[in-house]
Amino acid sequence: MTTFDLYSLPDEYRQLRETVRALADNKIAPHAAEVDEQARFPQEALDALVAADLHAAHVPAAYGGQEADALAVCLIIEEVARACASSSLIPAVNKLGSMPVILAGSEELKREHLPALASGEAMYSYCLSETDAGSDAGAMRTTAIANGDSWTLNGSKKWITNAGVSKYYTVLAVTDPDKGTRGGITGFLVSTDDGGVSFGAPERKLGIKGSPTREVYLDNVVIGDDRRLGDVGAGFALAMNTLDHTRITIAAQALGIAQGALDAAADYAKIREQFGKTIASFQGIQFMLADMAMKLEAARQLTYAAAAASERNDADLTFLSATCKAFASDVAMEITTDAVQVLGGAGYTRDFPLERMMRDAKITQIYEGTNQVQRIVIARQLLGRR
Repeated sequence: MTTFDLYSLPDEYRQLRETVRALADNKIAPHAAEVDEQARFPQEALDALVAADLHAAHVPAAYGGQEADALAVCLIIEEVARACASSSLIPAVNKLGSMPVILAGSEELKREHLPALASGEAMYSYCLSETDAGSDAGAMRTTAIANGDSWTLNGSKKWITNAGVSKYYTVLAVTDPDKGTRGGITGFLVSTDDGGVSFGAPERKLGIKGSPTREVYLDNVVIGDDRRLGDVGAGFALAMNTLDHTRITIAAQALGIAQGALDAAADYAKIREQFGKTIASFQGIQFMLADMAMKLEAARQLTYAAAAASERNDADLTFLSATCKAFASDVAMEITTDAVQVLGGAGYTRDFPLERMMRDAKITQIYEGTNQVQRIVIARQLLGRR
């Protein structure tokens, strides 16, 4: 293997990218504007992804899945996000919601509940945040009380992506309020089939309008101890470990949004004429596009490196995961903003996809840990090493 081969995607990944891009262009992109305009769930995207086994490709083969590695999942999310950010949350949140099960669920639990995800019969969501417990996840108030071989859950979870569409919810709840994050939180798998599960009204959002965001209410939800994820009290560590692996998918989503914006801006610059020539011939526009491309490629390489670290479960995964998520999302916000500027007045209208991409990009700086929190994580990792 030459040195250059180390920095080139193997053929199977390139083929995967081409396959997903073709599917996204043909089956997802045509509905993206309508999904955003009507704030409706992208059912066409779900159907297309399920038909191609791309909706939850990360599920291990033992449970009926494709067992795609972290980089392959990133490529899927990136290419779907290039066409429609809302649709990219189908594979992204399926991984987020099911990672606690994969990481800490019993073998019996996995065999019973993961095949439905692999087949496309059910989706998963992740319930960590609450009204007063966002960045401070340790402030959660949802409780789980032990009753022999069962648990009773009470409380509510806020900002839950795909809530109401997903069947399964990985829920973090307080099992010992005196211990807090150091042994007082436990993870559970809850189903909509369980009595006492309900949902709030969809949030009215700036972007990703096709992905429903709702509160999840847990009113005396009784589940068996077989639905516990990992040891009692190990929930906070499980939640953080999950995010180490899944923040990379948010970086991938940001890459896709940014790539879609750059492509649209470059295409427009080549046909828009001013002063008797295309605006692509003006150095000012060329420099804007060049800066966008440089930042995007840097974010992509960092994200792919983090995906490889996730697959190996490297010791520096926390650092790389936080770094790629913060950097790629910041880049996506910059690129979509500059792309709107390249189109000028046209970019500010809904006749072009740039304003949607700009609105969609913003959330990547916020969810799965704000970028301010990511910088705290990065600094702690850096100083801890020293």
